[in-house]
Order: sequence, then structure tokens, then C-alpha cells
Amino acid sequence: MPLRLYDTAAREVRPFEPLHPGRVGLYNCGATVQAVPHIGHLRGAGIVYDVLRRWLEFSGFEVVHVRNVTDIDDKILTKAAEAGRPWWAWAAEHEREFSRAYDALGCLPPTVEPRATGHIPQIQQMIAELIDAGRAYAAAGDVYFAVRTQPDYGFLSGQRLDEMVQGESEGAGKRDPADFTMWKAAKPGEPSWPSPWGPGRPGWHIECSAMARAYLGDAFDIHGGGIDLIFPHHENEAAQSHGTGAGFARYWVHSHWVTMAGEKMSKSLGNVLSVPALTRRVRPIALRYYLVSVHYRSSIEFSDGALDDAATAFERVEGFLSRVAERVGPAGVGDVPEDFAAAMDDDLSVPRALAVLHDRVRAGNTALAAADGDGAAAEASAVRGMLAVLGLDPFAEPWTSAGGTGGGLRAATDALLTELLQERTAARARRDWAAADAIRDKLSAAGFAVEDTPDGPVWSVG
Repeated sequence: MPLRLYDTAAREVRPFEPLHPGRVGLYNCGATVQAVPHIGHLRGAGIVYDVLRRWLEFSGFEVVHVRNVTDIDDKILTKAAEAGRPWWAWAAEHEREFSRAYDALGCLPPTVEPRATGHIPQIQQMIAELIDAGRAYAAAGDVYFAVRTQPDYGFLSGQRLDEMVQGESEGAGKRDPADFTMWKAAKPGEPSWPSPWGPGRPGWHIECSAMARAYLGDAFDIHGGGIDLIFPHHENEAAQSHGTGAGFARYWVHSHWVTMAGEKMSKSLGNVLSVPALTRRVRPIALRYYLVSVHYRSSIEFSDGALDDAATAFERVEGFLSRVAERVGPAGVGDVPEDFAAAMDDDLSVPRALAVLHDRVRAGNTALAAADGDGAAAEASAVRGMLAVLGLDPFAEPWTSAGGTGGGLRAATDALLTELLQERTAARARRDWAAADAIRDKLSAAGFAVEDTPDGPVWSVG
């Protein structure tokens, strides 16, 4: 079955047909580098589109992946001023924080990661084209997009024009409340660049339109981002690009929020869970598993219990792969099962795909219990193939060098538990059943299961 994706513009799941056979252009809105990233940022700007890219590449496509950095923005200027820092230093510091978070959660680096401030000429060129086309106008140093001149405005969000609120302050020369700013006239103390309309800086929406065109052309395959970007950001991106005569994105893919108590995780709500804080509590690979385990179009209601459950579920997968490696030898990365592929092709249905993965883990454990080494190895190979697609293969980088399976954490745990299991074996040998049961109960209370095999006891996460 070919890949099918939910297209926000079409409001339905439809077959994916690339603009150019064998190649995919993917643009997803990255970070506005104003603060330390939280897991809502990383899901909406990183992990969902990393999984999409991995599945496209597994399916045989060459992917050009563009993920932008918004490094000039009202919020950046405000926060930098509050901290008494230069805006560029504030932006650079938090861009590095985002890069570390993407890396920590195993996101592949994009093909290119352009900064808005590095594309001022392209931005100004696009604005000039829109003015020439009668889609934009200059007023008192600002430049506005004239929304009512774009016939398809509203196609993406489905909102009526008279009900839309751009969320901008009203400028002196603004002709219509529905219009939005593409170029902002310089203000005292703010950064600015020279332009035909006077010194100023770009608006948020024009940045992405210009950067997408610079790297992917007038038309490309997929534009992604969080659902909170549908309006006004993506609606306005599309309007600007369509206003120049460009086709722009052919599919619009949007991921849902991470929530707490039913509310979107955001700075203003004060309910932020940063990636650095969470990865001090659970391993990054377990956090990634948690974030991919819910369908991208569904919200994730964060809770400590749900995170712990996800970490335990992933440890069971790791434990199976480790037992196979110890008894049979390390499994290679195999082909994914057909039902896994069908789930991924059905609008990236990762929860269904994970159900297939866990079925194979159970089958592999059954094979191990029956001393069927070949059967266990075959299941482990399939499991590694599925994990690779999701960026979760614990035997691959970056996890092997970051405390995944084969890393220091498991080795240290194994050393401690092996000693306890040796004591239990000795107790059983001298028929001291009470001592043997006490050790097993202690391990069980700590979350470990013990399996007695012909080769001796083996531990796993219970």
C-alpha cells in the first residue's frame, strides 16, 4: 500500500504522490529560539518530522529536509531585553540548546537548517515581487500583505476572513485589519537591515516563505509543523507564496500538542518540562519512545506515570534484544514486517506499528524459552528493523554511545544483578529456598523479572 497522509488543506487522508519520482522536498517549521526547548517543541518541530523522513527514506525516497531557525522575532527581542543581553547572543545560545535537544532525542540533522537572518536578500526579493503583483503595499516604513487580494486566502485553516484575527498591533498605514506585516519598520534599540522601504526587519511569516523557496523551489511536497501554526503562520506563508504565483506545498502535515491538565504546554502556562530536565530523569531513548508512541495527530497528555510506563515498555524491548545477543549473538537490522509497513503507510500510525513490534518481541521471548535460537534471532532482526525506522534502535548511534543497550548503564546494572543471581543460584543449590525466594522477591519489587533457563537465570525489566 502506498503512503497515505492526512492533508490539512484537503481535510482528509490522501495518497502521497511526490512532485518528482523518487524525491521528496520536506519543509518543517523549526524553533523560534527564544528559550530552552520543552518536549512540546521537540515533538512539533523535531520528532514527528524525523519519523516521517525516516519512513520516506526507508520507502526508497531521497529526502531534502529543510528545518528553519527563526532567530529574529518579537519574542526573542523581548526576552533578550528583559535579560539584558544582546538579541543575537540570546538567539545563538538558545539555538544551541535546541540543537543539543534534537541530538539528545536522536533526530537526524536536516539537509539544511537555514536561519532567517541569513536570508534577508531572499526575503526582500519576495516582498518586492508581491508589491509588484499588487498583493502588498508599503506604508510608513512597514510593508503589509493585502489579504483580500489573495482569492484562496483561508483555504488551509477553513476560517472566514471576517472572523480572522492576525494577532498584530495596528500600524499607522494598515489599510485592513486582516492584513499582516511582512516588513517591520525599525524601532529604537531594535536590529534592522536596509531595504527599499526603509530600515527594518522581516516579519515571521515571510521568513519561512522565502527560505522554503530558496531551498525547495516554487513548489515542493510536504510542509509540516504544529497545529498551532495552521493560522496565522501557515495560512500567511501560503498566501505570500501563492501571491507570487508559486504552488508552494502540496501536502500540509500538522502534529498535535503535548498537554498538561488538558492545556497546551507553553511558557505562558508555566507548565513547561524541558528536555534537559526530563533526560536527567529518564534516558533520552526512553523519552523519544514516549513521544513517538502516540499518533502524531493526537495530543499527548503528559504525566509522570505515562512516562514511566513508556520507559518500562521500551526496556522490555531492549531486554529481549540483549538476551538474544547474549545467547545467540547480536541480531542484524532486518526487513520490517508487512503489517508494520502497512501501519506506517497509513498516515504514520506508529501506535499500530508498535503493537506489531511488541508482538514480535513476545514471539522472540517464546522462542528463547524454547531454546529456538534461530527463531529468536529472526524476531530480533525484525525488531531492530522496526526500531531503526522509529529512530529507536538501541544498538545504533547515537544510543550506543549515550547509555543505550551496550552502554554503561546497562553494564553497571548487569554487574549488580549478576552478583545477586549468583547468590540465588547458590541458595538453590544448597536447597535454601527461603533465601532464593527472598532474592527473587527483592528483584521483583525493584521491577526486575528473573527467568530460569537451561543456561542459568537471566534478568529483564519486569
